[in-house]
Amino acid sequence: MSITRHNWTKEEIIAIYNKPLMDLLYEAATIHRAHHDPNVVQVSTLLSIKTGGCPEDCGYCPQAARYHTNIEGNDLMTVNQVKAQALRAKSNGSSRVCMGAAWRNVKDGEEFDQVLEMVRTINKLDMEVCCTLGMLTENQAKRLAEAGLYAYNHNLDTSEEYYKEVISTRGFEDRLQTIENVRKTNVTVCSGGIIGMGESIEDRAGMLVALSTLNPQPESVPINALVAVEGTPMEDEKPVEIWEMIRMVATTRIVMPETQVRLSAGRTEMSREGQAMCFFAGANSIFAGDKLLTTPNPDVNEDMKMFEMLGLQPQKPFIKIMQPKTVEAEDSQYKPLGEKPKWSRPGHVIERNLEASTKGK
Repeated sequence: MSITRHNWTKEEIIAIYNKPLMDLLYEAATIHRAHHDPNVVQVSTLLSIKTGGCPEDCGYCPQAARYHTNIEGNDLMTVNQVKAQALRAKSNGSSRVCMGAAWRNVKDGEEFDQVLEMVRTINKLDMEVCCTLGMLTENQAKRLAEAGLYAYNHNLDTSEEYYKEVISTRGFEDRLQTIENVRKTNVTVCSGGIIGMGESIEDRAGMLVALSTLNPQPESVPINALVAVEGTPMEDEKPVEIWEMIRMVATTRIVMPETQVRLSAGRTEMSREGQAMCFFAGANSIFAGDKLLTTPNPDVNEDMKMFEMLGLQPQKPFIKIMQPKTVEAEDSQYKPLGEKPKWSRPGHVIERNLEASTKGK
């Protein structure tokens, strides 16, 4: 039985990542079986409740308003629309609905109140509810917790060093501060990153250092392979090789033994055999549904066929942590404070981001 460590070094993680593949797989699979049922996979559905128009300059993201990606934006969905999508996801085997809004940070007001009502509605369907809404304050995190939020996603994306080559409109510390604000509630943390953005193995290890040294470690860590979207600064990045994904999953499993490791973006480019290797290496969560916010994802029926072929079962909700109680809006202890936090704007220039923003004008 491995012991969860919070003092991993970059050198140790690089050494794990570079092990002979069979040794790496054996170690990861052994640790995985010590902490998880290897035949159970948690299934989440990702729903874009507000698409496009984001003011950030994340180099990988087609939802950034400054890039020309032909993404069709939409205003915030209604509670009834979200409920219908959640019921559909539940009927397809999902135990969790993750709602994403293309915001830089949460702002108190009607739209946030609407999101809180979405959280209440989905929690009452006996499904886990996750949100990814950008940076948020401690009070906003407490309001989400009161509504019945199960998890909050806030990815670190990459290492602190390489972060400056990807995003200039917010700082790495803002990510950590948001996670810290979530940790002041009973909401679980979902935080991972993306590989294939031009980063080095050292950067991948650096991201895992940042995640694994959090105490407690995130309950969920999504590992995304970059989907290079035309019009973004990263449109010409080469696809991630399946071996890189397998190594990243296995290394994540070893350094974060109790975490659920999620195969996220990029699964459309992965064969069933490749995904099976990832499950063996310690992945035990996927996003299901035909779209991840704006990028393609395997059809849910194809996923269920793959599960049947591999003898995998979808995880039931609230297995790891009990279902949160929902407090109705009128009974809420936490009220909007109208906060205007000063999240950082580093403002340095990333040449490829600048070029992408001016292209097509």
